[in-house]
Amino acid sequence: MEDFPIGTMEMVCLGSSVALSGLFYYIYRKKRKTVDKLKEAAILPLDEKLADLLNATPGKCLQYVVIEGTVQPIGEPLRSQFQEGTVGVIQKLVLQEHKLVWNSFARTWTDSERVLHQRVNAVPFLLGVNKAFVRVLCPLEATGPNMEIVHEKFHQASYGFTDLIGQYLSGEKPKGQLETEEMLKVGASLTAVGELILDTDRLPKIRPPTDGSEYFLSTDDFETLRLEQEGQAEVWRVLACVCALAGVAMLMWVGRSYYRQLKLWWEQENMRREFELMGAGERGEEENGVDVLENSCVICLSKPRDCVLLDCGHVCCCFRCYQALPQPICPICRQNIKRVIPLYQA
Repeated sequence: MEDFPIGTMEMVCLGSSVALSGLFYYIYRKKRKTVDKLKEAAILPLDEKLADLLNATPGKCLQYVVIEGTVQPIGEPLRSQFQEGTVGVIQKLVLQEHKLVWNSFARTWTDSERVLHQRVNAVPFLLGVNKAFVRVLCPLEATGPNMEIVHEKFHQASYGFTDLIGQYLSGEKPKGQLETEEMLKVGASLTAVGELILDTDRLPKIRPPTDGSEYFLSTDDFETLRLEQEGQAEVWRVLACVCALAGVAMLMWVGRSYYRQLKLWWEQENMRREFELMGAGERGEEENGVDVLENSCVICLSKPRDCVLLDCGHVCCCFRCYQALPQPICPICRQNIKRVIPLYQA
């Protein structure tokens, strides 16, 4: 019998499902840990008592808290390059190229995007409620915020006849460039989740947690942020389960194939033993001087013919030569062999 019957494709599918399920489960566990941390995070009101609370805390530090307030710049804010009078504390400028690329496999044109230029500017800012403020440190290291698009313009590409010929030869057809500007505006409501500390200047500051927990800045409220993270964790959990089930199904399919091959091998082995026992008497007659040349196998010419090939009914070979046939085809009439039965001679 052959070795374990798993081919290259089955091995690739099984390995991919195991690897993907492991990767998705790792991401799920990481997201689940973040959600648990968010559930345990203390929601602190932003007021003048916050500095006194931090001062009374050992180390003047709270590990993971939630602060909500409005964005206020420290000094001069950033001004929009396209919208007059729009100011903010974080600015993101992106220039994207849009083009059509010929897909030879699908035989159609598909959309493609590529970032040509991206720049992010930021100035120091605070979260404030009335006269109470918290300074936000390292805002570019945080997850979020989803900034408002204050400018978006698409510059259509123009080309002539020679450009069209070059596009069809190269397989790329430019559509144009998209220019966008996003800003976290002054006065926008912002939710910060991180580590709160108190420095010598008596101004509370929120920063990325030193224990490796995720740092959030979100324009949504805290409950919306928590539900969004729970939804993402659930998506990764479902993906991990789907990949794991695919791996289990592949294992079951391979096991079923192995069982069927093992069963077929045992049937052939039992038939081979039956043929050997049946032919033992004929070999004894040959050893006693009986000429069996006329009844020898047409393939090996050494063993007697001991099987009937059906449906054609030819008796032309021994069972070992039948098993060695590259295809189940009768060597006499070339018909397909559906089954074989032993030949008993009285």
